Amino acid sequence: MLRNPNNPAGEPQFRETEAAARSLGIKVQLVDVRNAAELDSAFSVMRKVRPDAFTVMADALFISQKTQIGNLAARTRLPSVFARSENAEAGGLISYGPTLTDQFRQAAIYVDKILKGAKPRDLPVEEPTRIYLVINLKTAKALSLRIPQPLLLRADRVIE
Repeated sequence: MLRNPNNPAGEPQFRETEAAARSLGIKVQLVDVRNAAELDSAFSVMRKVRPDAFTVMADALFISQKTQIGNLAARTRLPSVFARSENAEAGGLISYGPTLTDQFRQAAIYVDKILKGAKPRDLPVEEPTRIYLVINLKTAKALSLRIPQPLLLRADRVIE
């Protein structure tokens, strides 16, 4: 699992992921990446450990480096799971989460309310209402992976 330890949400995300993985009998190894320059060494660590797959926590660093991460994942031949569809579009295997476009749209609605006089403390905290499953079949084929048909049928988008 790639995590940016500079992100305050990183530790709670890791704890939740680790608990879910443990309940499934999956061992999680954390690899911290603080900046883009550390990505090559993070993938060197993963190349040595040879995990079955890796996941990337939701973080602006990993969105901004989506192409580099996609290229490194392809070179190391590691299946990857992301929280943002933008990562799957850039070569990741699977993503499951909201889109940045939807989140920016929601932020704009909040900005509009605040500019019209609403107090931020009075606005409710909202979670994304739409979660997207995106599967990159080009990446699956490059990794010699077969994605089960039931999963493909559930996908919101399949990249071919």
